[in-house]
Amino acid sequence: MTLDLAEFPSPIGKILLATRDGALCTLEFRERWPHRHPRLTERFGALDFRPRDPTGMCNRLAAYFAGDLHAFDGVALDAGGTPFQQRVWAALREIPAGETISYLTLARRIGDPTAARAVGAANGANPIAIVVPCHRVIASDGRLSGYAGGVHRKRWLLGHERANTGAQSSLLL
Repeated sequence: MTLDLAEFPSPIGKILLATRDGALCTLEFRERWPHRHPRLTERFGALDFRPRDPTGMCNRLAAYFAGDLHAFDGVALDAGGTPFQQRVWAALREIPAGETISYLTLARRIGDPTAARAVGAANGANPIAIVVPCHRVIASDGRLSGYAGGVHRKRWLLGHERANTGAQSSLLL
C-alpha cells in the first residue's frame, strides 16, 4: 500500500499527515509518529510512503493556524476504527470550533450515556488530530485532561480557536 505523506511545521510542532485515495488517514505530531506508524501498518499492511500532498492538507493546516477555523470543512477522512470509535469521531467533528464539551456529554450525544470512559479511550485512539477535534473534549469539572499530543497543545488549540471565534470559556487553563 502506498500512502502520500507530507510534513507541516505548525506553531505547536511538526505534523505528519498521510492520505490515501484523496482521504486523510492520519494527522499526527512528529514525535508521536513512532506510535502511529505501526497502527497504519496493522491497518493497511506493508507501507510505502510517497512524499507529496495531493489533497492540499498542508494549505488547509496553514489556513487553520492563520485563523480560518473552517479550513477542515469537507475534508474526506479514512480513519478506520471500530464502529464505536467512528461514532465518537463523527460526533467530535460536530463540536464547533471554540466550544468544548465533557466526555459525559459526548457519550450522551452518541446515545450511550454510560460510555464516558469508552469515549475517552476513543478520543485517545483518534488517528486524525486537530481535524477530528478531540482537543475540544474536557473533564466534566472544566479541567483539561488527557490529550495524546500533550495537554500543552490542547490548551494552545483551544486558546487559538477561542481567539478566532470570540468564544468565552470556563476552562481551567
